[in-house]
Order: sequence, then structure tokens, then C-alpha cells
Amino acid sequence: MADFHFRLLNVFAETPLGGNPLAVFENGTGLDDVHMQALALQFNLSETTFIFPSSVATARVKIFTPTFEMRFAGHPTLGTAHVVRATKDAGDAISLEMLAGCIPVSAHHDVWTLRANPPHTRAVSASHQDIASALGLVANDIAGEPLWVDTGSEQLVVPLRDTAAVDRCRPDGRLMERHCHNGHRAMVYVWARDSVALSDHAQDASVRFFFMKAGAPVEDPGTGSACANLGGYLLATDLQLPQRWNLRQGDHIDKPCRLYLSLDPERNINVSGRVIELGRGTITLPL
Repeated sequence: MADFHFRLLNVFAETPLGGNPLAVFENGTGLDDVHMQALALQFNLSETTFIFPSSVATARVKIFTPTFEMRFAGHPTLGTAHVVRATKDAGDAISLEMLAGCIPVSAHHDVWTLRANPPHTRAVSASHQDIASALGLVANDIAGEPLWVDTGSEQLVVPLRDTAAVDRCRPDGRLMERHCHNGHRAMVYVWARDSVALSDHAQDASVRFFFMKAGAPVEDPGTGSACANLGGYLLATDLQLPQRWNLRQGDHIDKPCRLYLSLDPERNINVSGRVIELGRGTITLPL
């Protein structure tokens, strides 16, 4: 029998029971992919992570949803960094080795910031009407050109004309599979700014992320990878830099998350959020 210690955390949280939940196993040594996938299904959170030694970073991390392994995800990166600091006495500046590469992460108290990979973008083949229909909207609710953006996990980023359109989204799973699918899975990230901010102030925006699970659209409380992809989208529009954004997500499903996006003059994409630990436990497996 072998014991595996884990921690439960909320990421992008402003209160202990807000944010996006995450389970982090402090040491995955001895677990193979089959066991890790089974544990992720057992916890049934959006992601569960496992920490391993690394020769090129502070730690190596494997990220599993209940059904598959991910190359990169934002809230697992920040939450796992929080646990790595606590268990390895690693300080406030660390790096995490993932399938998507080595991700630098830093902390100011319990607010963690990751620097995303440089973005790759590609055009969308679906029409505005197709995408709007998949979201339960009309074509003129879409405010600009949607883009596929990839800073580690490719997602469809769709700008909407106002926050009321963000509120009105009612995704249709059948149409998402047809018009919001990248060849691997269907997902869409919508956003709209509250208003134009002064140049030295952060801009506020409302965002939502939908993905397919068991044949139905599901809403994610707080999506760090999509926040990074929004940064890639904004860079593709050649906005004046630097930029700072405060993003509201999860309010529609009573799991409020607050994400902070910054784009520096060197075109680096930084995603920040607060991490709160909720509890710890141990699972014993017959290995």
C-alpha cells in the first residue's frame, strides 16, 4: 500500500469558497498515467495535478481532467505553484515543467502570476452567424473577428458587443460541436469590456468559457488558459501596450472568479489570481 497526499485549493478566488477548485497531489512518484487518470475521475474536478521531480524546472507537473491529460491549463498552474512553494520551500519565483513547456510562475503573498507562452493564432472558418447561433445569440452581438488562439491550449476567442451579450449566452451543444470545434474538442471563450478605461488604469471585462462534457455544454468558473489566450487575441489586434485587465468570470454559476491579465511592452502575457488552500488529505492505493 502507498499513501499519496493531496491538497484542495480554490484558484482565482477572492473568498475561501469562491474561485475554481483544484486538487494537487504533492508527490506523484509511483503513479502511472492510468492511476492519475482514475484519480482525476474520482475527484471529478475540472483538473487534478500531480507533482514530480524535474531536471529542468522547480518541478514537473502533469494535469488531468476527468477524461484526458492536458498540455497546459491556467488555474492548475497557479494552484500547483502554490503547493510547490509550500512543499519544496521553493520561494516566490519558480518554474513548472509541463507538456506545453516550462512555465515561469511568481508570487506576491498568495497572488500568483504565470507568464504564458507566445501566442499562435489562426483564422476561424465559421461565420459570425454560425458562432452566434452556437452561443444562443444573433450575429450583430459579435463585435469583431473571432480567432483561434493558442498559448498552450487552443481555444476559440469571441469578442461580444457588450456585457449584456455575455450574460445572454445560452450555448447549444450540437452547434458548438459543429462551429466551435478545433479538431480535438469544442470550446468557446466570450468576452466584452465594461467601458474604455484611461490609459493608466486597468480595463474591466466580463468573460465566460464554455466547453463540451458528456455531450452537453458546461461553463467553467475561471479559465486561466483562456485568459492567456485573450492576451494573445489582444496582441493580434495591435492595441497600445502596456495593457491591464480585470476579468470577471464564474458569477453566472455562483463560483465567482477574478483573473488579472497584463500585457507588457515586450508583448509578454501575464495571468494572475489569488490561491486559497481549503484542506488536505491522503489517499491510500494498493500499488
